[in-house]
Amino acid sequence: MPELILPLTMTALKPLNSRALIIFAKNPLPGAVKTRLSPPLTSAEAAGLYCCMIQDSVAMVSSLSGISTFIFFQDDPGAAAYFKTLAPEIISQPQRGKDLGERMENAFAELFNRGFAQVAIIGTDSPDLPPEHIMKAFALLEHERTDMVFGPTEDGGYYLLAMKKIWGELFVGLPWSSEELLTASVARAEDLRLGTAFLPVWHDIDTGADLKRPELLDEKCTAVKTRAFLISGHRPDSRPPSDS
Repeated sequence: MPELILPLTMTALKPLNSRALIIFAKNPLPGAVKTRLSPPLTSAEAAGLYCCMIQDSVAMVSSLSGISTFIFFQDDPGAAAYFKTLAPEIISQPQRGKDLGERMENAFAELFNRGFAQVAIIGTDSPDLPPEHIMKAFALLEHERTDMVFGPTEDGGYYLLAMKKIWGELFVGLPWSSEELLTASVARAEDLRLGTAFLPVWHDIDTGADLKRPELLDEKCTAVKTRAFLISGHRPDSRPPSDS
């Protein structure tokens, strides 16, 4: 199993809450994010949309009570400054690991090492995710026989994974970014005799067809910036707003 890297800046602090939420994100650079949306979008437009999705995701988690939020970003040039500007109130740091599974495992390990009793992870592909789903994930973990919670997506993956202990086997040898991910992850959990629970199925934004989802275009959509991008054709800059 890969060695887990635990930065001193993370381990030296003690948590204010027992629950932690990880947001996995990338610096919204053209050609580096949402590449499956090009076409129909240009790479610059895809980056602009992703910037909106990040901002909506950060706004969504800000409504959560009793949960400490952390952003783990892919360590690209300029990423640290981007997320510090975007969300200065949220601790952000680079992801560490050779592949997605190892990076996720290290992120979970860092927060459990800090003393959190329950940790969940989400991405930024579901900017209109109801915050109630995240709260329900932590509530489900309170059950003695529930070891982990999955939030399934319509395309066979998951938008959330929550655990109250880390199991490294759940991050190795799985078909990441495929329609078999959830099935394979649940099968792995069953092999380990772990108790699993599930949140309602939700959607994400991965393909051109997702850009036309009625839920995202509806005026009641909570992903305000994402919706504005989709309905108006507005192409925002892929950088966070400046204070100047």
